[in-house]
Amino acid sequence: MEVPQGFLAGLWSFISFLPFFLLLFTLGLLKAAIIGPIVVAIIVVGNSAVIIGLWPAHFIWTYYCVAKSKRLGMVLKVLALVLLPVPSVLWPCIGIVASVLGGVGYGVFAPLIATFEAKGHNFSEKFFHCFADGCWSTIKGSCIVVLDLIDFCFHSYFSYMDELIAQIPEDEKPMEINVSKLPSCLLVCLIGVAVDVPLITAVALWKSPYMLFKGWKRLLEDLIGREGPFLETVCVPFAGLAIILWPLAVVGAVMGAIVSSFFLGLYSGVVVHQEDSLCLGLAFVISVVSLFDEYVNDLLYLKEGSCLPRPKYSRDVNSGSVGDKLDDNRNKEAKNGKDDSITSKLEREGSLTSKLVSEGSRTLKWAIQQYKPMQVWDWLFKSCEVNGRILIRDGLVSLKDIGECILTGDCKKLSVKLPAWSILQCLLRSAKCHSSGLMISDDVELTRRNGPKDKVFEWFIGPLLIMKEQIKALQLHENEENCLKELLMRGKNDKPEEWDRTCFPSTDNVKRAQLQAIIRRLQGLVGSISRIPTFRRRFRNLVKLLYLEALQDSASANHMGVIFEPKNGNGSLILRDQTQNSATEYKNNNVDIV
Repeated sequence: MEVPQGFLAGLWSFISFLPFFLLLFTLGLLKAAIIGPIVVAIIVVGNSAVIIGLWPAHFIWTYYCVAKSKRLGMVLKVLALVLLPVPSVLWPCIGIVASVLGGVGYGVFAPLIATFEAKGHNFSEKFFHCFADGCWSTIKGSCIVVLDLIDFCFHSYFSYMDELIAQIPEDEKPMEINVSKLPSCLLVCLIGVAVDVPLITAVALWKSPYMLFKGWKRLLEDLIGREGPFLETVCVPFAGLAIILWPLAVVGAVMGAIVSSFFLGLYSGVVVHQEDSLCLGLAFVISVVSLFDEYVNDLLYLKEGSCLPRPKYSRDVNSGSVGDKLDDNRNKEAKNGKDDSITSKLEREGSLTSKLVSEGSRTLKWAIQQYKPMQVWDWLFKSCEVNGRILIRDGLVSLKDIGECILTGDCKKLSVKLPAWSILQCLLRSAKCHSSGLMISDDVELTRRNGPKDKVFEWFIGPLLIMKEQIKALQLHENEENCLKELLMRGKNDKPEEWDRTCFPSTDNVKRAQLQAIIRRLQGLVGSISRIPTFRRRFRNLVKLLYLEALQDSASANHMGVIFEPKNGNGSLILRDQTQNSATEYKNNNVDIV
């Protein structure tokens, strides 16, 4: 779509879109008023029932695991047992309050956004979809929120506790704290909270007007000039919504800064223990305010650096503080005549413009789904689906394994080894192609430059890039790569001797030990990922799909008259054997003969 040129054309474009936006906004608010209370009721009641109902079991089991754990030293264990009632009591309160706020936000914004989204899709009946979209889908989404919390409380929590009480290697020392440092740590923590909370809050409040007016200024300039998020017609309602709701974003940023200031103040006690110095802990209390101010300035494109004092709080010259590293980097860049802040800003603006021009009209929901962390997440499950079919065909995954996962919920083996093999294949392909990142598909390469900036995904991708370089250095042959599939799926991979009577052709014990170490690290990484509630829900759906396909393939191989048919439109499936006049219903996690 052509961008209007001149003041009059821009003004007319602005006026012509006001009625369009106001009508959709009003309709969205009406839908939110009807759907919102239902969504809030489902989320609040469901989450509260789960949290309060499991709280006694969580409280008792946490005390038991902390007391039994070999990973914690005696002093740290006693301190944890003494302080454990505080988070245990706060957990129900925080969980219920978060459920209320999350339910209100989801119940209001999901129908509102779906209303605008329906207008952007190429539907033949846009009028109907503007009224219908965002109603039933929002209610189903609220039920998924409750199910994810149930997964976390039943699966993820107990998985973390099992890891806490697991045996540790003989060469690994338990985590311990020095009793003599505790008084100084507690003293600095109190000082840090008393100093950092008001100072960081003051900095956040001082910079909040800048954030408010700079955001409004940029959005209004784009609106009048039909640039940025206002370039495409379908994006205009969302950008108008952003103008109205921008003060809420500013308030949320200030509240986030206030909450984080408590943890920053408490971290000063950690600095005292690490550096064994009361003075360096006090230096961190002062420095963290300057670091926060500098971060806000970079975020708002204000003057670089900070006028606040920043004493050094680390003896390690090589590691240094975050602020010292930033200063050193800026000095080096200044000598080279570079200005990364301007460059990165231009790159971000150019990237935004190129995306809007090349990709054309997109709704907000579609844009969210194309966000890079979601792309990586989708790739993982798609890869598991493809490799799951191959492993079933090769006999490395049996129907018994899949059936146990569906019927009993015991997916520990399958939920770790199947994603681990999918990721290992990606590492092998990336190493063979000499890629600088990860070849997640034939035409998509994930690198540190274009990868997700989310800290969770950085924690996930960073170790994978290291493993890829280690695999590249091993220079595996094709027959060795093919053998790794069976070794990963069937072996424990604890000792090099375990591969003596296997298909692995190399007799180099060093190479075997290195490959086994990579596999163990990969399985440990996937084990941590499997605790994410979203992972568990999506993996269960994937296993059900593989199970149905495997049964159908098995029936076809045996020349059985098998058909799949829906039952009463309730989402369940019936596997009907026409030769034996029997049928099997698949619904939720159960398999019932009907």
